Amino acid sequence: MTSSKEKGMTRRDFLDQVGKVGGAVAVWGAMESLGLLGKPLMASAKEFNSPKKSDLTMANKNGKKVIILGAGIAGMSAAYELGKAGYDCKLLEARDRTGGRNWTIRKSTEETEISGVKQTSKFDKGLYMNAGPARIPQHHVTLDYCKELGVELEVFANSNDFSYHYQENSGPLSSQKIRKGAIKADTRGYISELLAKVADKSALDLQLSKEDITRLTAYLKGEGDLSLDYTYKGSSRRGYMELPGAGHQPGTLETPFAFKELLQSGMMNSISGDYSFQQQPMMFQPVGGMDQIPKALESKLPGKITFGAEVQEIRQSADGVRIVYKTKNNGKTKEITGDFCICTIPLPVLKNIPADFTTQMNNAIKSINYATTGKIGLQFKNRFWEQDDRILGGITTTNMDISQIWYPSNDFLSQKGVLVGYYNFGQNAIDYGNLSLSQRQTRALSQGRKIHPQFAKEFESAFSVAWHKIKYNQGGWAEYSASDRKNYYPILNEPQGRIHLAGEHLSYLTGWMAGAFESARIAVNRIHEEVLKESNVTSKVG
Repeated sequence: MTSSKEKGMTRRDFLDQVGKVGGAVAVWGAMESLGLLGKPLMASAKEFNSPKKSDLTMANKNGKKVIILGAGIAGMSAAYELGKAGYDCKLLEARDRTGGRNWTIRKSTEETEISGVKQTSKFDKGLYMNAGPARIPQHHVTLDYCKELGVELEVFANSNDFSYHYQENSGPLSSQKIRKGAIKADTRGYISELLAKVADKSALDLQLSKEDITRLTAYLKGEGDLSLDYTYKGSSRRGYMELPGAGHQPGTLETPFAFKELLQSGMMNSISGDYSFQQQPMMFQPVGGMDQIPKALESKLPGKITFGAEVQEIRQSADGVRIVYKTKNNGKTKEITGDFCICTIPLPVLKNIPADFTTQMNNAIKSINYATTGKIGLQFKNRFWEQDDRILGGITTTNMDISQIWYPSNDFLSQKGVLVGYYNFGQNAIDYGNLSLSQRQTRALSQGRKIHPQFAKEFESAFSVAWHKIKYNQGGWAEYSASDRKNYYPILNEPQGRIHLAGEHLSYLTGWMAGAFESARIAVNRIHEEVLKESNVTSKVG
């Protein structure tokens, strides 16, 4: 027989008891079993609608407090969106700046690597290097935030046929700097020639009609700029030995490379990069540096960010969260409490912070590898790449350990400039990161001189970044294997009671700011819905 006291237990009483025993995670499980949460929490940024104050007239009348760990793109955009609905957001940032991996190196920028090596940028005022994200595709939500926040944009020349390929130990074309446009023209010419000759035979009769074959060969003739007999003999597409001009100056065409030489060089393998959906030929960058985006977000969050706050513990109970952090200026330990937490700390750092996560979540956090990548910015007295090589923007690619040279897409035809002397990955990045600062500089200049001899006399200063040695990142971006996506990614995307993860690592756009923006939107949606449901539950069980 049930006692009158037991009969009188409300659902609120029941949830309170569950919370005391199992914590916040158990509370939410119990609420689901009672049918109090309605439909599952949304998990797609595509359905995002920015919360409004009118949504929370009753639910948030006392101002729900959200503690956000990290003032990078994900953390600040979450605070920005939640602030629209009247949430009280407080951000803890370990650095003395916002942006996280969105980091622009300028004059007097300082950084101390995990090993204790310190460097200070000597770039001239107005010159900079984007050490982290440096380009924005046209379809990314990042552009929407730039518009909303008033961040002025300019074109980033991601693909420039006047930049170079340079390969070593790769056949007859080794150790030659070759315009990318020449490689593209020759490759497409020879491939079109082969296809056109096949199409002109009877081999395709079973698949295509005679009329279709005629149309196909006409296309291939135009695609490869073939002669009447469907032979590739070179064309103006690849460039001139002597440029055409006024008077008696018709120009002299360059002679194409032999098809066999192209195949041996391996340069043609990079042409497919032009077709990547994320790597578009024309992309965008903020005027004045990529950090204009975090600066714009920061301006929307006055008094909300505590700098120099290193998170020590992430705790929660049935009705709130508690974050323990240490201040770098005096080393004192402090605490801050709130209703919810959004954690944007990169996983290699987060795995070493005690937190109220499940064993499965802790295991998932520890199991994700991050990219090893590095960059060096090189300041030169003159923009010789523009004056001598006629390269305005774009990227030179090479099989040397520097991997890429980036030419600035801003302040064209001015005197000085900073180009990216290497942007490398994997073992190359590890090897460079293990060098001293001066050795990185020397190696980058030595390799770069093979393509641009002007490096030697025009160089002024350098600043290098080894992302796996940057204290609050310890890597470039999350790198998921297929098994990681299956086994760990779903766990990372599930809230841990009142704690939600966000950042580029919680997306399929790892390494892109859009991944951070979109993951933040999911966390905002989930918290907003939880608050609305808490209000609904309270009204029902009260």
